[in-house]
Amino acid sequence: MKENKPATVNPWSWIPTLYFAEGMPYIVVMSVSVIMYKRLGLSNTDIALYTSWLYLPWVIKPFWSPLVDLLKTRRWWIVTMQLLIGAGLAGVALTLQTSFFIKGTLAFFWLLAFSSATHDIAADGFYMMGLNENQQAFFVGFRTTFYRIAMITGQGLLVIAAGYLENSSISLSLSKITSSNPISAAWSTTFVILTALFLSFAVYHKFILPKAKEDLETTVLDIRSILKGFKETLIVFFNKKEIWIILAYLMFFRFGKAQLLKMATPFLLDSHQSGGLALSTSQVGLIYGTFGLIALIVGGLSGGWLASVYGLKRLLWVFVLTMNLPGAVYIYLAFTQTTSLWIIGSSVIFEQLGYGFGFTAFSLYMLSISMGLHKTSNYAFSTGIMALGMMLPGMLSGWFQEHYGYQNFFIWVLVCTIPGIVLTKFIRIDSNFGIKEVNK
Repeated sequence: MKENKPATVNPWSWIPTLYFAEGMPYIVVMSVSVIMYKRLGLSNTDIALYTSWLYLPWVIKPFWSPLVDLLKTRRWWIVTMQLLIGAGLAGVALTLQTSFFIKGTLAFFWLLAFSSATHDIAADGFYMMGLNENQQAFFVGFRTTFYRIAMITGQGLLVIAAGYLENSSISLSLSKITSSNPISAAWSTTFVILTALFLSFAVYHKFILPKAKEDLETTVLDIRSILKGFKETLIVFFNKKEIWIILAYLMFFRFGKAQLLKMATPFLLDSHQSGGLALSTSQVGLIYGTFGLIALIVGGLSGGWLASVYGLKRLLWVFVLTMNLPGAVYIYLAFTQTTSLWIIGSSVIFEQLGYGFGFTAFSLYMLSISMGLHKTSNYAFSTGIMALGMMLPGMLSGWFQEHYGYQNFFIWVLVCTIPGIVLTKFIRIDSNFGIKEVNK
């Protein structure tokens, strides 16, 4: 039947929108929520605690991914999750202007987080089913590009728009109607726009996504087979040589960075009296969410290219130090509290460039330890533990900052990079891992 021939549907008609839709809710939950809560007056302690918990769906994602593989079709999961993401965004928009906005928005952010994590599983699985091998190889770079465009749109353009709306007559009028403040009205309007976008995605993908032959609908689950397979993959992963070094490295490689990322935008937004840099919402969206994110992407691309030429092992220490040491620019910013947007912007760009470049090592390390039997599941466990390593330190970062101030906090962040740097000495990597075949 014609509908079972994915080749008849041009991949350009669905890959850009699918991976844009995959990236947007993640950046909204992980980053935009922090900026929004800061503008709404929450303390750094509460912001860090509440938003760090939102990492949990990505931590435990490997545990329910078999359900996505075995129940219904991935196409069904994609459309359904996009509808749920739209519902979650609408819920945030509606509850922002209520007296219980903290509990209300957090509940809907949880819906967004679980829906987004499930959407990730379905989209990546559908990519392999909806394309042949040649198409998969050709489009792999493009899908990553549109995912990154979504991140820039969310953390950059979306935040800039929210900052503009905070001072607009639209928000002032809406705040009078709903008896809320203009900032709540501005962010509510922003989330209404996002809601419309995701409902459009769901409708569009309902009709445009190909119906792949391999994407068969299943309604009967063999629980025993699932549990048996899951147990087997757990045994394989935790029986790896030097598993404790592996677990420690996954948990502590970003111990300092996890805290820095959670408090970077509150620091940029906080007043000078509170030790911050007193930037506006739009300035943060431009400097951190746009130029900073572009620098992060450029760093990642250049790191990946160098690793493919020289290999991970040869450049490992360069990656690790580049990942951690540029964070020291925040110590300088905290002590000087400069008002120069050029200095602030260049400092953020420098730190994000180093983060993107250095994170290459972590990504390749997770791939290296996932090789062998059940490599897909091994990689899923690795990313889950990595997310846990971001969640736990991030939860406490706000408390530490509010008790000891930004200056001491950023010094502490630099100290927290030591465990990951020390553990690097004990990990084992094949000397040729990461090098392209043509260079071997």
